[in-house]
Amino acid sequence: MDLSLNGKPVGVGAEPAETVADLLRERLGLTGTKVACGTGVCGACTVLVDGRTAASCLMPAEAVADREVTTVEGLGGDHPVQRAFAAHDALQCGYCTPGFVVEAAAFMDRWRAEHGTAEPSREQIAEALAGHLCRCGAYVGIYEAVAAACAGEHDASDEGEGHSGEGDGGAVPPPRVEALSKITGAARYTADIVLDGQLEGVIVRSPHPHAKVGEIRYDGPLAELLPADRVVRYPGQPVAAVAARTKAEALEAAARVEVDYEVLPAALSPEDEAVVYPTAEARKAAPRANEGPVTPAKWNGNVRGPAGMSWRGGTAAKRVEKAREDGGENLVEATFTTSMQSHTCMEPHGCVARWEGGDLHLHVSTQAVSRVAEQAAKRWKLRREQVHIVAEHVGGGFGSKVNVTPDVVAAVELSRLHGAPVRVVLSRPEELVDGGARPGVRIELALLADDEGGLAAFTMDAHGDSGVSIGSNAAWHSRFLYGNAPRRIRDYDHVTNRAPGVPFRGPGLPPMLWALEQSVDEMALRRGEDPIALRRRWDGNAKRHALYDLAAELPMWRDRTDPGDGRLRRGVGVAAANYLYTLDPGTKVELSVEQGAVVARVAAQDIGTGTRSVIAEVVRSALGLRPAQVRVELGDSDHAYGPTSASSCVTASVGPAAEDAARRLRKALGARALEEAEGLRVVGRRPRDRRGYVTPFPLDHFAIGRGFSGAVVVTEVEVDTLLGRVRPARVWCGVTSGRVYVPRLARSQCEGGVIQGIGYALFEQRLHDPGTGTVLTANLEDYHIPGIADTPEIDVHFHTEGWDHVPGRGIGLGEICTVAVAASVGNAVRHATGWRPHDLPIRPDLLLEGIGA
Repeated sequence: MDLSLNGKPVGVGAEPAETVADLLRERLGLTGTKVACGTGVCGACTVLVDGRTAASCLMPAEAVADREVTTVEGLGGDHPVQRAFAAHDALQCGYCTPGFVVEAAAFMDRWRAEHGTAEPSREQIAEALAGHLCRCGAYVGIYEAVAAACAGEHDASDEGEGHSGEGDGGAVPPPRVEALSKITGAARYTADIVLDGQLEGVIVRSPHPHAKVGEIRYDGPLAELLPADRVVRYPGQPVAAVAARTKAEALEAAARVEVDYEVLPAALSPEDEAVVYPTAEARKAAPRANEGPVTPAKWNGNVRGPAGMSWRGGTAAKRVEKAREDGGENLVEATFTTSMQSHTCMEPHGCVARWEGGDLHLHVSTQAVSRVAEQAAKRWKLRREQVHIVAEHVGGGFGSKVNVTPDVVAAVELSRLHGAPVRVVLSRPEELVDGGARPGVRIELALLADDEGGLAAFTMDAHGDSGVSIGSNAAWHSRFLYGNAPRRIRDYDHVTNRAPGVPFRGPGLPPMLWALEQSVDEMALRRGEDPIALRRRWDGNAKRHALYDLAAELPMWRDRTDPGDGRLRRGVGVAAANYLYTLDPGTKVELSVEQGAVVARVAAQDIGTGTRSVIAEVVRSALGLRPAQVRVELGDSDHAYGPTSASSCVTASVGPAAEDAARRLRKALGARALEEAEGLRVVGRRPRDRRGYVTPFPLDHFAIGRGFSGAVVVTEVEVDTLLGRVRPARVWCGVTSGRVYVPRLARSQCEGGVIQGIGYALFEQRLHDPGTGTVLTANLEDYHIPGIADTPEIDVHFHTEGWDHVPGRGIGLGEICTVAVAASVGNAVRHATGWRPHDLPIRPDLLLEGIGA
């Protein structure tokens, strides 16, 4: 068939089952068009057809015959919307960005034709972009970019020198180094990789929650993906994988695989008696829902625990019990629950594997280039130098992409079997089942104040629901908040035959703070004390004191009033948090002089957090270079060792290492110009903190530094007491994490963290069929993540003092900005309605029942 594609005539054949997205991506190589959901919900695949936007993942390929199709590549990179997206940092990981850009460009063109350079309202922008999702939460920048483009602020293409590497093209460089590649669709993700002779792989998954796998029959090469005991323990667990020339053929092949299952009794709820892990060996192999070592604990059937880190736990329990006997005037007791929250990365898990001369080459969507290379070498019995991993761009992770995952195993084994490259990319249903979820938790909490209003003691029992995983570790984090009052802390895992939980941004902290921070708020209300003042008195962290002082003077806090009894009621809530300061002390950054520029290389990855930009800014500033004189290359395991993007450790690791490398290069250069030092190479290392670390040696490359990052979050909500809806209106997020290397990107990350916290508070809930354990919320229609219309006004404040002992004086902030948000929403709802929410998400039916509507 014939069509016009980005202004040029194209003739191309199309298979009957192909979509326009397939045609563009697989046949024509225009990978700027992304497929994230496959059901027309997320907007990542948006293109223009005869000038109107369309979801290309739903449109049959033959539907564009004799029509005009424009993709993000066809916008040319100089559309005002593209310039605005770069200037306002309206992106993070970038996977959803091309779809947003196409939709926003179409809206701007319509708007300008009708309204000139008048600026559209937030409501008008939200309505225009309602069909698009960004899991990173870059909505604040998107609002700003679209409004500015419509107002004509980016009509003229600036002349001059742009940013280094991928971002040239403007007198004022964009804050994000790789902005240009992401707004034009040029950025290549794992799902975009196509190698010569490449096959498509598909994973065959168990339909049963618990079964012993017997014979597997198939009429071709097949890779088994079973554990050593050949037992599957949740519906959707990988069993085998097959490959074929196309994805459609691979799906047909997977349907021909026959598997003999001996179905076993399943535990689909904590009350069921069937045992998920009957042996010590099986328990040892259980997947982990946290990022650190699992605290030792005993097993009793499907219950693991208690594990914890109590401080004078016996004293705490005795004080709480005595307070109960005395009437509990200063005692707050409650049970809080949270649902499982799916990671929902816009780029699904994926891997392209090929073997070459005994070496293993992998393109992987990963948060851990160096870590996964080490794991792969161990798994396939290779030397570390025989494993080569590339992750040039990564479409989000949030904790779910830190290990060798089943997609990687499937691609590697199929590539070995077929002697050809194999690509395995999860579908959205697979991603929502097997791509990871934050554990659900039930927390039983007792909080006791003494007669003077000090914290006397508390007890916390956290019961984690992580499916087949262990280590939810929610209560563990409460050890580090509010001084050293006695506290009994106990964590339990309740294992079931359901899909596994994995670490998710600030693992353990959001559910713990949901309970603790609402209880602290309740204590303040009972005592008739300002909730901020009570926290400041209980909290010995001097850096957070500065945030409390600022929060107390916010107009929305200072001027809050009685919400009254009308239909729409406004409430304001506050919550505080801290987070461990972590780093990778082995981090290195290599700098080399090449063709008059400095090239920085490190085996880290940029999952949207701005690692490229941090390194570029550090090197440029330290050496006094222009932006175009610095280039950063990430995502290659053959580069100098780099950290995992987890536990907010990357910036605190690569920033100081880049500064050390820059000092070494400056010394080596002497009086020479870059043009006179071609080939000069130095390697910088992450210097040791003054006073060292809390951990005497790194654990899986991580070290825990001295001090905690902190946050105070103040949220204003509007509650519709007729419909039960909660709408966040404004959020102030104060963060204490030291030096901010690239302020606009740090602000973007915190804004996105706030939005993810709002999703946790109000929308996100992974649901299972109680009879089979099957995940029911296996698409982006049923699993609701926040959209642009759900975004409140967000004000982020950085308190930069107090980290002089850290090289570079700055630590990570990706976790701390999100973990207290849900608790602040809960406290705001309490202020607005008088009803205390105990269960997440705060659903309309629960709210209406709670307020007695």
